[in-house]
Formats: sequence, C-alpha cells, structure tokens
Amino acid sequence: MAKIEVRDLYKLFGRHGNRAYELIQSGTPLAEARARLDVVPAVVDVSFDVQEGEIFVVMGLSGSGKSSLIRCLNRLYEPSGGSIVVDGVDVTKLNHTELRQIRLEKMSMVFQHFALFPHYTVADNVGWGLEVKGVSKAEIRTRAGEALEMVGLGGWGGKYPHQLSGGMQQRVGLARAVATDSDIMLMDEAFSALDPLIRDDMQQQLVTIQNELKKTIVFITHDLNEAMFLGDHIAIMKDGRIDQIGTSEDILRSPATEYVAAFVKQVDRSRVLVASAIMESPVAVFPVWEGPTAALKFMREKQLSALHILGPDRRLLGAVFDDDLIVAVKRGESKLESLLETDIPRIDPETPLSEILVDSAEYRLPLPVVQDDKLVGVLPRVALLMAIGETATVDDGNGAEQAEAGEGEADGRAGSGERG
Repeated sequence: MAKIEVRDLYKLFGRHGNRAYELIQSGTPLAEARARLDVVPAVVDVSFDVQEGEIFVVMGLSGSGKSSLIRCLNRLYEPSGGSIVVDGVDVTKLNHTELRQIRLEKMSMVFQHFALFPHYTVADNVGWGLEVKGVSKAEIRTRAGEALEMVGLGGWGGKYPHQLSGGMQQRVGLARAVATDSDIMLMDEAFSALDPLIRDDMQQQLVTIQNELKKTIVFITHDLNEAMFLGDHIAIMKDGRIDQIGTSEDILRSPATEYVAAFVKQVDRSRVLVASAIMESPVAVFPVWEGPTAALKFMREKQLSALHILGPDRRLLGAVFDDDLIVAVKRGESKLESLLETDIPRIDPETPLSEILVDSAEYRLPLPVVQDDKLVGVLPRVALLMAIGETATVDDGNGAEQAEAGEGEADGRAGSGERG
C-alpha cells in the first residue's frame, strides 16, 4: 500500500464550491458548473500514489493548481471532493482534533517564504513544532541541535532570523521539518525564493538528508530542472489536472502531451539522465583466465583495440590494450593479470551524464558502468552524445517514436569507430 493515496480529488474555490462538485459528479460539465456557480477550479479530478520514502514532485506553472493540491493534503484547504488516504486513514474524514494530531505526528510543511518567528532564536524556531507537541525542553534542545547540524547550521542556534541570509533561513525551515521527525514532509516551492547558486545547494542538501532519513516528501515546484533533479516520480499539472506522471526519464524521453514536451525542451538533459538510462550491453569484454594470445585473437575478430577484463561473477578487473598484448604474445607471456590497466573509470549506474563527459572524452573504451564491482553495462561515446542532444517528441503510443530513436543510435554507432 502507498504511503499517500489521492483519488478523484477536487478543489473548487468559491461560495458554492461543494455544490459545484455535486453537479460535476452528477454529470454536469466542469465549464457549465463553473459558469453557473461562479467557482474557480484549482484541482480537478486528480489521482496519484506516493510511495513510502520517495520524493514525489508536483510541477506546473503559476495557476496550475500545484500549491492548492499540496494544501489539500493536510487540509489547509478543504477539498471539495475526493479522498486523501495517509497510512490507510482518509484525511478528508477526520474531525478537527484528529486532523490536528495528524499534522503534528505525520506531516510537516516547509513554505516558500520561510515562515520563521522573528522573535524566536534559530534553535527555538527549529524546536517550535516539538514545543507544540509537548516535548520536554531538554529533548527539544537536543533534537533542534541535531537538525541544525544536519542542514549545515551547527552553532547558529542562538542567532535570530534577521541575522541569517535567505538561504540560511530556508535551512532553518528545513531543520524545523526534520526535527519534528514527521513521516511526511510537504514542501511548497521551498527553494523558489532563493538565488540560483543557493537553490542548487539546497537541492543537494535535501537529497543528502533524504538519503539518510528516507522521509516521504511531496515537493512543489515550477522549475522542471529542479523537479527532474529531485523527483523519484514527477506529476506535471496544467489547469488543475495532471497531464503526466512518471520518472524523470519517462517524462524526458516520452512526454505524453505537447504541453509536457514544451517543458522538456528547456531541461538540461545531462543533469537529469543517469548512466543506467542509456547504458548498453558490453561487447569489448574478455575473461581474465583466457590469456594474452586468446585475447589478441578475439580483438582481431571483433576489430577492437582494447578490452575490459572480467573475473568471476563479471567482476571488472581492468582493461588491456592491443599494443601491450602484441608485446606480451611475442614474449610468450601466458597471464593477463600483469597487463591490466586498473586505474580506469568506473561509473555508478546513478551518475548523471554531466559528470562523465570528461571521462568519456579521455577513455579509449566505452565507459564501464559498475555496481558492486560487477560490470553491468557500458556507455559508448556516441550513445552519450546522442542522449544529451536528443529531442523529445510526444509519445503517440504506437512505438514509432522509439523505433526512430533506435535506428538513429544504430547508425551513429556504426560510423563512430567505437565498439561496446
């Protein structure tokens, strides 16, 4: 079961929002209900699941409904209809006391404009949620200090918000959410007010914290690059509805609508795509126990100038090159171990393409993708360049788009002189 399950959610602003929802449910078109009752549809028939421990990003332009959606999750805005189930409990059916409890215990929120108390110290701001929950002062001090250390503000607890930069103030807001130890963190445009460099730093900070704490995070943003960097899954909203839900790779390579495709064109693909998304099966590989003569013969047959050498269980030992093999064969050597070049790139499957461009340019073989010391794939240079330069088109559902991409890759590889 998902941590959060949203089904058929509506939020219609206006005095007659609930009546408009009833009309829509009875079959009245949304446009007609809107005109008759003078309501503004902010969230329209939205459904999605958020899995435990993931960052689920909701992305859209101003007015798309994304902030209204996140405020419905903890009922800062009362939904007009639908259900929001958190750990098996429908939040829309809770009374005031039960709702207050779930906000204290289950959900914390980080806002765009910090929402810090100016007359509280940094430590007091961080501990405020714990104070409301009735936690002892000693424990508040301890947990607030730990949270500040986690966001890089150790030693700043005695300062006041006005003494901190905007980026530091946002770290305080993040620390406050961390300190409450809620299962779910709701983050509404949390980094949007920050300068670009500080924003990038905060994004990385959030990823670091998430790797350690494994919270369930719903993150709202209007920046698709931010969404792609942070999100395990991304929902793209337009006019109150969700146009597409998927992973970064799904959305980047197979946008479902022209609206999504228009956003994708602006994305830095090298920062979003990771090695595992484009890696291929290796061709230039050879077992270490076969020896130099067999390796040289294999290279001639396959028209290769270098090989990755594997041990048992596909463990990557290193690489050998044709000129070294020729000398070794002439000398009558029978072991490959002494010829291995072990100081070679080893790319983690989750490494962004932007971080491996230099290695790709300097390394003679396709870059090896390694997990737990095992070779799981390779990145030919042509595949890397094509992935970065690829132009996404709307997926028409019949596979034609994917077929065209596959043909392009094959043609590019054939003329590259580089073999997997």
